[in-house]
Amino acid sequence: MRLYTIETGFFKLDGGAMFGVVPKSLWQRTNPADERNLCTWTNRLLLIEDGNQLILVDTAIGDKQDEKFFSHYFLHGDATLDGSLAKYGFHRDDITDVILTHLHFDHCGGAIKRDGERLLPAFKNARFWSNEKHWEWAINPNPREKASFLRDNILPIQESGQLHFIKDGEPFSPNIDIRYAYGHTESMMLPQICYQGKTILYMADLLPSVGHIPLPYVMGYDVRPLTTMEERQHYWQEIVDNEYILFLEHDPINACCTLQHTEKGVRLKETFRLEDMFG
Repeated sequence: MRLYTIETGFFKLDGGAMFGVVPKSLWQRTNPADERNLCTWTNRLLLIEDGNQLILVDTAIGDKQDEKFFSHYFLHGDATLDGSLAKYGFHRDDITDVILTHLHFDHCGGAIKRDGERLLPAFKNARFWSNEKHWEWAINPNPREKASFLRDNILPIQESGQLHFIKDGEPFSPNIDIRYAYGHTESMMLPQICYQGKTILYMADLLPSVGHIPLPYVMGYDVRPLTTMEERQHYWQEIVDNEYILFLEHDPINACCTLQHTEKGVRLKETFRLEDMFG
């Protein structure tokens, strides 16, 4: 097995929305905002080469939406999904499996591409993995999340015949388990990878950045914020006790981190790149 960090560029979101009830005077210490109160985030994906499988976790925003849509998110940076794959000698057609942690546009938009008037899978040889609870939640969205669940990102996956569901409690593969969280959205999946004697947990939106480690630093986007705090308290204890490595999807600077107990509760221990930890 080998792991690769796939950088796809940066985007911006409102700082207040990203930190919920936490005052700007506190969150701007770690995530400074621009004059429009927007903070910079990244879409950092994980590529897992495991035997004859090449597995991509999430697909970033993609490029098929219109100019009005992209004007809200200020995409920037030189990194691209295709460029990052090529850096390691891969092409998107090599991908055998795509695990979609959840179906918000910034996590699954790149799963589908526009070909003229048609919407087609961007990874033509891949199986796309979601779970039944989250799929039903996404295709029948509540008003709070409707703007994040875009039908053009979701329905073409099913129409292509490439959609598959992971069953709750079943491992994805011998080296990859699927954990769940329910506070951000229904049945968000967190891939947990056993790699070179270490456990790596892909955090998706349970921990967007190191600035979100204190328990009350919950995003305004979360549909069940109290559930998120309970989940994080449980996960943080497990993470510290077992020395997990956390892979951060949205942190603009830090790709991975570890946690530790302090007098103020669980806090950041170290940050590093995946490549620096494993070579």
